[in-house]
Amino acid sequence: MLQTGALGQMMRALRCLPGIGPKSAQRMAFHLLQRDREGARQLASALLYALEHIGHCNQCRTLTEGPLCPVCANPRREQSLLCVVETPAEAHAIDQVTGFQGVFFVLNGRLSPLDGIGPAELRLDLLNQRLKSGEVSEIILATNTTVEGEATAHYVHEMARQHGVTTTRLAYGMPLGGELEWVDGATLSHAFNGRKSI
Repeated sequence: MLQTGALGQMMRALRCLPGIGPKSAQRMAFHLLQRDREGARQLASALLYALEHIGHCNQCRTLTEGPLCPVCANPRREQSLLCVVETPAEAHAIDQVTGFQGVFFVLNGRLSPLDGIGPAELRLDLLNQRLKSGEVSEIILATNTTVEGEATAHYVHEMARQHGVTTTRLAYGMPLGGELEWVDGATLSHAFNGRKSI
């Protein structure tokens, strides 16, 4: 049954979330309206507040409420060590799990000429300014291993090379506890060719 009015509008709005199709949106809408109206009010209030108060960090381009995010504003972070990631979620994951004490540059995407995403859309001019300043001594490329992610990493590497900045790439390969026979061919090949001395 096609829903119209406020209920239909709510269901269509919920479908903007990743992985939410018509059935999931319907289930969420009915749950919020039937069982958790207070939760729905809190969700709506939090969404409106976030939309009005969260923007991009002036330095690294992650999401933040102020001009600088907590990482960029922290004087104890190593400003010469810059990790380039595609999304704020990836910066958060690296910061939480690895003990990384440098700073980030968040691309908010990756180069994809077919989708009209070039260096200007990723604000690589801002990254180039940071490299030109001489403040950065090493860039860690933490883009995804998709075709677009690899192209983006190559582009950033070339920028860094022009300014004499060392570039490193995240190691990719065997999962911890994985067995060789179950690893896909591309991962195994990458791990084998990227082997290190022990």
